[in-house]
Amino acid sequence: MRNDAKRTTIYDIAALAGASPSAVSAVLNGSWQKRRLSRSLADRVLRIAEQEGYAVNAQASLLRRERSHIIGMIVPKYDNRYFGHIAEEFEAMARDRNLFPVVTCTQRDPELEFEAAKELVSYQAECLISTGATDPDRISAFCKASGVQSINLDLPGTLAPSVISDNHAAARDLTHLIMDRCASDLGWAGPLRFVGGRREDHNTSARIAGFEAAHADRGIAIPEDHIMARGYSAQTARSLLDDFAPEGPTGLFVNSTISLEGVVQWHAGLGAARSRVRYGCFDFDPFGSFLPGNVGMVEQDVGKMLETAFALVGERAANMETIRVPCRLLPF
Repeated sequence: MRNDAKRTTIYDIAALAGASPSAVSAVLNGSWQKRRLSRSLADRVLRIAEQEGYAVNAQASLLRRERSHIIGMIVPKYDNRYFGHIAEEFEAMARDRNLFPVVTCTQRDPELEFEAAKELVSYQAECLISTGATDPDRISAFCKASGVQSINLDLPGTLAPSVISDNHAAARDLTHLIMDRCASDLGWAGPLRFVGGRREDHNTSARIAGFEAAHADRGIAIPEDHIMARGYSAQTARSLLDDFAPEGPTGLFVNSTISLEGVVQWHAGLGAARSRVRYGCFDFDPFGSFLPGNVGMVEQDVGKMLETAFALVGERAANMETIRVPCRLLPF
């Protein structure tokens, strides 16, 4: 080990390894095989680099192992209990399986998602789980070309197996719950309004279908303007409802806890009319049970979804099925 304060360079390592600086650089940046250098030289350079306290490139340090044991996950948001729960459970389950988890947040930006996928593959991730990805097939196609397994979570794709919530069934059950409470509490039969999300998104589309199915079960028609799916943000939900002034009993199906924030803001400003509103949310937060007017929430089974996804890790069969995991309906 060098005792002076001078930082170790590749030239120092080259001298100690009896190799050229360019060969040392190739070993440290992971391109030594392309240079047709020997594994014995690569091992020697890496050993000396560690002994000398050199900050070895992460890719290069993987050269001495048959497997990286890295598993990556892309998530769209951290400021959401659902995705935060997924990320936390993913890390714990990965470590229980002797895998090293790497999680990155991509803000629902398809370009950030793809860049994150490329980076994770460059670090020799053995599997990449795309959670709520806007373009999962682009990621899966890249992973396949790179020899890396990919799995979709929360939103499905067609080029890799997908594990998602049973959005349709849970939305149908939640709609029935809200309508039952509107009938028992307010003496009102509906129809409800659907607030939040985007029609073109898979999960929102499936939830709208479940929402419509529950109304059809009761023979209730839904006016087109009752489907208020124009974005996820709290501000969007609040602005949509600010343009709607309930003149009598009203029921709302809220599509996420993000939209719920805007709904609660709107509801708080109704004054005495708040007592004539009942709503439920397809998403879960333990504080939800304390919100006036909230009759229930849907909790997606994160543990079961991740267990199902991890059961697919290492499976190379070309089965592109979509596995739907039942949700839990929590009445308040």
